[in-house]
Amino acid sequence: MNEITIKEAQQNIDKWIKTTGVRYFNELTNLGILMEEVGELSRIMVRKYGEQSFKENESEQNLSDEMADVFWVLMCLANQTGVDMTDALRKNFEKKNLRDSERHQKNEKLK
Repeated sequence: MNEITIKEAQQNIDKWIKTTGVRYFNELTNLGILMEEVGELSRIMVRKYGEQSFKENESEQNLSDEMADVFWVLMCLANQTGVDMTDALRKNFEKKNLRDSERHQKNEKLK
Protein backbone atom coordinates (compact mmCIF):
# COMPACT_ATOMS: atom_id res chain seq x y z
CA MET A 1 0.00 0.00 0.00
CA ASN A 2 1.29 3.47 -0.86
CA GLU A 3 1.36 6.37 1.55
CA ILE A 4 -2.10 7.41 2.67
CA THR A 5 -3.41 10.51 4.34
CA ILE A 6 -5.26 10.45 7.63
CA LYS A 7 -8.47 11.20 5.74
CA GLU A 8 -7.85 8.24 3.42
CA ALA A 9 -7.13 6.03 6.43
CA GLN A 10 -10.44 7.03 7.99
CA GLN A 11 -12.27 6.35 4.74
CA ASN A 12 -10.51 3.02 4.13
CA ILE A 13 -11.23 1.83 7.67
CA ASP A 14 -14.88 2.85 7.31
CA LYS A 15 -15.17 0.94 4.04
CA TRP A 16 -13.47 -2.14 5.55
CA ILE A 17 -15.71 -2.08 8.63
CA LYS A 18 -18.88 -1.80 6.54
CA THR A 19 -17.92 -4.63 4.17
CA THR A 20 -15.49 -7.12 5.67
CA GLY A 21 -16.23 -6.22 9.29
CA VAL A 22 -20.02 -6.13 8.69
CA ARG A 23 -20.59 -3.19 11.10
CA TYR A 24 -18.93 -1.14 13.80
CA PHE A 25 -18.95 -2.37 17.37
CA ASN A 26 -20.73 0.22 19.49
CA GLU A 27 -18.72 3.16 20.75
CA LEU A 28 -18.28 1.85 24.30
CA THR A 29 -17.13 -1.54 23.02
CA ASN A 30 -14.62 0.18 20.77
CA LEU A 31 -13.43 2.32 23.68
CA GLY A 32 -12.79 -0.90 25.62
CA ILE A 33 -10.97 -2.39 22.63
CA LEU A 34 -8.87 0.78 22.37
CA MET A 35 -7.86 0.41 26.02
CA GLU A 36 -6.92 -3.24 25.37
CA GLU A 37 -4.79 -2.26 22.38
CA VAL A 38 -3.07 0.53 24.35
CA GLY A 39 -2.35 -2.05 27.06
CA GLU A 40 -0.75 -4.40 24.51
CA LEU A 41 1.37 -1.51 23.21
CA SER A 42 2.31 -0.61 26.76
CA ARG A 43 3.40 -4.16 27.56
CA ILE A 44 5.83 -4.16 24.64
CA MET A 45 7.16 -0.67 25.41
CA VAL A 46 7.71 -1.47 29.10
CA ARG A 47 9.56 -4.67 28.28
CA LYS A 48 11.55 -3.34 25.32
CA TYR A 49 12.43 0.15 26.57
CA GLY A 50 11.60 0.01 30.26
CA GLU A 51 12.97 -2.02 33.11
CA GLN A 52 10.78 -5.10 32.76
CA SER A 53 11.97 -8.09 30.78
CA PHE A 54 9.95 -10.34 28.53
CA LYS A 55 8.53 -13.36 30.31
CA GLU A 56 9.99 -16.75 29.46
CA ASN A 57 7.00 -17.76 27.31
CA GLU A 58 6.55 -14.27 25.85
CA SER A 59 8.13 -13.25 22.58
CA GLU A 60 8.96 -9.70 21.53
CA GLN A 61 5.92 -8.72 19.52
CA ASN A 62 5.80 -6.28 16.66
CA LEU A 63 5.72 -2.73 18.05
CA SER A 64 4.56 -1.18 14.79
CA ASP A 65 1.65 -3.63 14.53
CA GLU A 66 0.46 -2.72 18.02
CA MET A 67 0.69 0.99 17.20
CA ALA A 68 -1.34 0.37 14.05
CA ASP A 69 -3.97 -1.48 16.11
CA VAL A 70 -4.30 1.56 18.39
CA PHE A 71 -4.55 3.87 15.37
CA TRP A 72 -7.16 1.61 13.73
CA VAL A 73 -9.51 1.58 16.71
CA LEU A 74 -9.04 5.33 17.27
CA MET A 75 -10.04 5.88 13.63
CA CYS A 76 -13.10 3.69 14.19
CA LEU A 77 -14.13 5.85 17.13
CA ALA A 78 -13.53 9.00 15.08
CA ASN A 79 -15.74 7.63 12.29
CA GLN A 80 -18.47 6.65 14.72
CA THR A 81 -18.53 10.03 16.45
CA GLY A 82 -18.20 12.19 13.34
CA VAL A 83 -14.68 13.46 14.08
CA ASP A 84 -12.58 14.42 11.07
CA MET A 85 -9.14 13.47 12.36
CA THR A 86 -7.34 15.54 9.72
CA ASP A 87 -9.13 18.66 10.92
CA ALA A 88 -8.78 17.65 14.57
CA LEU A 89 -5.03 17.16 14.22
CA ARG A 90 -4.63 20.47 12.37
CA LYS A 91 -6.52 22.27 15.16
CA ASN A 92 -4.45 20.44 17.77
CA PHE A 93 -1.23 21.68 16.15
CA GLU A 94 -2.62 25.22 16.17
CA LYS A 95 -3.53 24.91 19.86
CA LYS A 96 -0.12 23.55 20.79
CA ASN A 97 1.71 26.19 18.75
CA LEU A 98 -0.20 28.97 20.54
CA ARG A 99 -0.26 27.51 24.05
CA ASP A 100 3.15 25.87 24.10
CA SER A 101 5.19 28.05 21.75
CA GLU A 102 7.79 28.78 24.46
CA ARG A 103 6.73 26.48 27.27
CA HIS A 104 9.13 23.62 26.57
CA GLN A 105 12.12 25.87 25.78
CA LYS A 106 11.68 27.46 29.22
CA ASN A 107 11.39 24.11 31.01
CA GLU A 108 14.62 23.60 32.96
CA LYS A 109 13.81 19.89 33.30
CA LEU A 110 14.32 19.46 29.56
CA LYS A 111 17.76 21.04 29.44
